[in-house]
Amino acid sequence: MVKFYGYKNNHMEENMTDRKYVISLYDYTGEALKPWAEAGYHCFAYDIQHDEPFDRCTNVESFDSGGSISYVHADLHNIGTLDKIYDSLSGMDVTFAMAFPVCTDMAVSGAAHFAKKRERDPLFQRKAANYAIWCAELFQALDCPYFIENPVSVLSTLWRKPDYSFHPYEYGGYIEPEQAEHPKWPDYIAPMDAYPKKTCLWAGGGFVMPDISPVEPETGHSRQHLKLGGKSMKTKNIRSATPRGFAQAVFNSNNSTMQSLLGEYKQRGDKHVCNTCN
Repeated sequence: MVKFYGYKNNHMEENMTDRKYVISLYDYTGEALKPWAEAGYHCFAYDIQHDEPFDRCTNVESFDSGGSISYVHADLHNIGTLDKIYDSLSGMDVTFAMAFPVCTDMAVSGAAHFAKKRERDPLFQRKAANYAIWCAELFQALDCPYFIENPVSVLSTLWRKPDYSFHPYEYGGYIEPEQAEHPKWPDYIAPMDAYPKKTCLWAGGGFVMPDISPVEPETGHSRQHLKLGGKSMKTKNIRSATPRGFAQAVFNSNNSTMQSLLGEYKQRGDKHVCNTCN
């Protein structure tokens, strides 16, 4: 059984079972986890691009809330890696999970290349779909709310139809106006996530799809589409970065503290009004 030894060493607390955890697979940027970490959750971003493995992860981003994001090297195309993740989280309170499987072999935007890929490997899309399905099976075993994200893709036929879809601009209103500019890639990502990109979600475990708070999208194609090309890792990372507004909205709708408060309001019959949720 693999444990997060590096996490325990870096945070100097022995009783990890008292904490609340959030995990994200195929996550290089950690953007989807930041609202959770800012609220005090302990988060793990797993991706093959990270440098340090389970047993000696020192790449930890700490937050004033006491939360954190540990960036863990993980080959998620190896089923054994997902087994290790499950074993490492056994007995811990996993509050939420998400995954962003590689879409290169499934997104319909790349359909022009499917024939050549199929010549090289007739099962290339089935393999890609299985990686997404493995994520769902892991999250179901962890018994937590989750979603799996992909653009419009053949995953809809190789697995099942998505439960939800959205465009980033539909959640731009969750970003504070003074934080409109993207902190990492302002030249490529429109302020307030004001760009279109149909994105699908396969969800389960009680996932709550957040209400939209749209902003006016920029006209024409997104900046990523216009300014980024080729197959570089930079291009892939920017195009796949989780929209900040959507990340915040998902947190608001699914974090356990907020859900408990809403449940109390509902039981008492009170009208719930707050800036976070309205």
